[in-house]
Amino acid sequence: MIECAYREGETQGLLVWCYDQAGPYPTRPYPGPSWQPQGEPARQPSEYVRAGTAKLLTLFHPLDGRLRAKGVTVCPNHVLHPWLKQELSRVLAELPEPEREPDGGDVRPLWERWQAGLQVHFTLPEQLPRLRMLLILDNLTGHKSPDLVLWLVAHGIMPLYTPLSGSWLNMSESIQRIIVRRALGGQDPRSPEAIIEWLEATARHWSQHPTPFEWGGKRAVRRMRSRQRRHTLGGSGACTHHPIRRRPALIEQWTRPCQVTH
Repeated sequence: MIECAYREGETQGLLVWCYDQAGPYPTRPYPGPSWQPQGEPARQPSEYVRAGTAKLLTLFHPLDGRLRAKGVTVCPNHVLHPWLKQELSRVLAELPEPEREPDGGDVRPLWERWQAGLQVHFTLPEQLPRLRMLLILDNLTGHKSPDLVLWLVAHGIMPLYTPLSGSWLNMSESIQRIIVRRALGGQDPRSPEAIIEWLEATARHWSQHPTPFEWGGKRAVRRMRSRQRRHTLGGSGACTHHPIRRRPALIEQWTRPCQVTH
């Protein structure tokens, strides 16, 4: 269902955004490249003070690469939910006003269509607005709180939760690795505030020249064509480019019923 949202959601007039939180990132030296004079490599201390940790909240739009990020030291529900509601409200405010449904129009089938592939789905309210956005979230208890889910539905947002051990379906994981590597690689932060400042500055720089993300992309298409051109063999992961024909005599021998002689 999440792969279908990536491929078909935007074509159906629905925004597809991803949310995830990265971290915690402690105050310690981080490996990475740095600009140093030749013969004078960068040196990092072997000892450091544990002054706290920082986390990164990311709201990502894969179609155009837009990123909304915020650094925090802790991320309970009373910190996450207000920020998420605020950012989603700003995203929806940039959209044109939704057209009113004609008399007798029913928007429920569209909501139920995006619940059809879920193993566990929540009960939809009686009164539903027009569906405007698909939000991909991790399968955490705080993301399923009734207050947050009801707020999302009231604003036309359908939450889609990644399954257990399926966080790789959330494309926010990729943008987080890029931001963290650029912000903390080769650095030696001494406070959580410094980590937050670097992460947010890197996220703002990314948003100035964003790069769109595509699910699978051309490599996935090439891999699919390659698999279609190959023939798998039983017993292992071996493949052939041409099917192996079985000898008719051997097939007849294998399929002939056994004869028991006395």
